[in-house]
Amino acid sequence: MVLTAGMMVGCSGTADEGKGKQQTNQATQQAFPVTIKDATGEKVTIEEKPKKIVTLIPSNTEVVFALGLGNKVIGVSDNDNYPEETKDIEKVGGMEMNTELIVSLKPDLVLAHASSAHNSKEGLQQLKDAGIDVLVVNDAQSFNEVYKSIDMIGMATGEQAKAKDIITDMKTKLKVISEKAKSVKESERKTVLVEVSPSPDIYTPGKNTFMNEMLVMISADNAAADVDGWAKMDEESMIAANPDVIITTYGYYTKDPVSGVTGRKGWQDVTAVKNAQVFDVHSDLVTRSGPRLIEGVEELAKSIYPNVFDN
Repeated sequence: MVLTAGMMVGCSGTADEGKGKQQTNQATQQAFPVTIKDATGEKVTIEEKPKKIVTLIPSNTEVVFALGLGNKVIGVSDNDNYPEETKDIEKVGGMEMNTELIVSLKPDLVLAHASSAHNSKEGLQQLKDAGIDVLVVNDAQSFNEVYKSIDMIGMATGEQAKAKDIITDMKTKLKVISEKAKSVKESERKTVLVEVSPSPDIYTPGKNTFMNEMLVMISADNAAADVDGWAKMDEESMIAANPDVIITTYGYYTKDPVSGVTGRKGWQDVTAVKNAQVFDVHSDLVTRSGPRLIEGVEELAKSIYPNVFDN
């Protein structure tokens, strides 16, 4: 009888523990409905945790996958290429979305983006009229704005706690990078020109961009820091800036971008060209406002200051 009673107590304790864990899990579950003020200033109310999601820009897709919700993504843009699973997901358009196709997929949530929302007002309204929740995510131009994007998507998908974990992890990694950058002596600081498109229409990030923020973090000086946002630069200005390092980000669609820079007429006396300090970094890592920006910072740092960051 004692043994039976002991077994009963043991079983009872296990049941209670299981019930307690279940209650804890329920307590940590994000409650719905949620109301979110999106990038257009509109208040979007999402009644239930979305089960089917369409994203209209690669950065949104990368955030959703980072949140562990890749299995809920049923539509992505034509430009999506990461993670690998996106190649098998229905493509719903590029600069212009296929509204009819999106409606036919019957998503619970469409994640749009402020960078293109003004050109898609009619299409987005059609989605709303079809009873689909549409959330316009902010066009992040700084790390703090990237964190806001991740938090917004986390809240909309019921994964705000996970979103906060991702943000914390990003901040922790950036802190490590910034600490390493402190070892760069003032006399060793390098001026860097970043090209996000090739000649003849060369665009570069100036101040108020997260790429400028990246350079500041790693103790580098932006050769275009006096321009605002993403600006078209003339070659004379770039030659006059005489950067120590030139970074290109278009190698994924241009053959041998480094030779394209070093072979330019009149650039032979630019310090970066003379010292063979021209490097290509993959565009997705330094221009997509998502968790992989940290990899972008690391790639920039290793290219510009290999002695500091390559160990």
